[in-house]
Amino acid sequence: MTEIINNLDFHLIGIGITLFISVYASKISEKLGIPLLLIFLGLGMLLGSEGLVGIKFDNPLLAQITGIIALIFILYSGGLDTHWHDIKTSVVNGVLLATIGTLLTALVMAMFIYFVLGFSFLESLLLGSIVSSTDAAAVFMILRSQKVKLKNNIDNLLELESGSNDPMAIFLTITILQLIIMPQTDSALSWILHFFAQFILGGILGIAFGYLFPKICIHLKISQVGLYPLISIAWLFMMFGISSTLGGNGYLTIYIAGILTNKYAFPNKSNIISFHDALGWMMQIIVFLVLGLLVFPSQLPNVAIQAIFLSFVLIFVARPVSVFISLCKSRYTTKEKTYISWVGLRGAVPIILATYPYVHKLEYSATIFHIVFFMVLVSVLLQGMTLTFIAKKLDILEDSANSSH
Repeated sequence: MTEIINNLDFHLIGIGITLFISVYASKISEKLGIPLLLIFLGLGMLLGSEGLVGIKFDNPLLAQITGIIALIFILYSGGLDTHWHDIKTSVVNGVLLATIGTLLTALVMAMFIYFVLGFSFLESLLLGSIVSSTDAAAVFMILRSQKVKLKNNIDNLLELESGSNDPMAIFLTITILQLIIMPQTDSALSWILHFFAQFILGGILGIAFGYLFPKICIHLKISQVGLYPLISIAWLFMMFGISSTLGGNGYLTIYIAGILTNKYAFPNKSNIISFHDALGWMMQIIVFLVLGLLVFPSQLPNVAIQAIFLSFVLIFVARPVSVFISLCKSRYTTKEKTYISWVGLRGAVPIILATYPYVHKLEYSATIFHIVFFMVLVSVLLQGMTLTFIAKKLDILEDSANSSH
């Protein structure tokens, strides 16, 4: 601590330079077509103990807490940027993908992990659950930065799914982890009831909070405009905390609240949304840098074969199976379902969830973390860099004439 205080000026310069480079990286991303997420992770690895700067960081618990806080802001920002009239036709399919699709992905992955890697059944389910959700930060970031506009509102469906399937993956991961650490504590029925209670309560509270916040802003009548964004932060923490304390799913609550808040007109709405957009970007930068710091690049070659194999299973088997089953009754064509399958981007959430076994000191925790990290790199490289290309090949890009209306 004394060392930090004595060199505070240098630390502040370092933080400023890192943030500046991270923000400027958006230009590099646009020119080279490299997803920003990959640049942030790479920068974190360069800053880490085995990188050029050599910052020693080996604190999975701090990384997990950072990830949880960042995810709260990222999901709320994603909700605030989502317009209800754009997604209302995709709600049913989005919910199916976020729940049944995520569960099916976890189960298919667990099967392959169990038979190929030799993990126990519960460990296989744990790893399958960790990589089961598409990542909101990655999908929002790549679709919006590449300005991809798809036919049949597919882009809205993908954003809705990625914003609402994190709660399912988090629930599955924590449930399986508790079964490993404390076996036979609860029956299967109690877990199922707990799951429905979390999601129903989380959804109801999200609707209530999303309806109340615009009303509060209307009646507050604060003369200092700059205080409205601070009120929204206070409201965000209250929403998440109250939902989680009452047994609801806090992540689902804040995402739904964000969508509903955007539906209403209220004072300083544009300022609040712009503020959370900037905050969401900063949180994405911070979480990817921290997760990049946590990884040890020298350990990645040891898990390369398993990670590449599981990445291909995830991309070409588990994700398509979950999408085609979840959307079997939908209006989407085979080409459109194929593209939805392709945009199964993994990002910060799986890496954050991979810190949970680390924190609980499971035997294979380091292996699981580095496999997941490697899988995220493969996903971002292979899928993130080909989103527009695959959309053109499948002929589902909306014409510029249509997208302008």
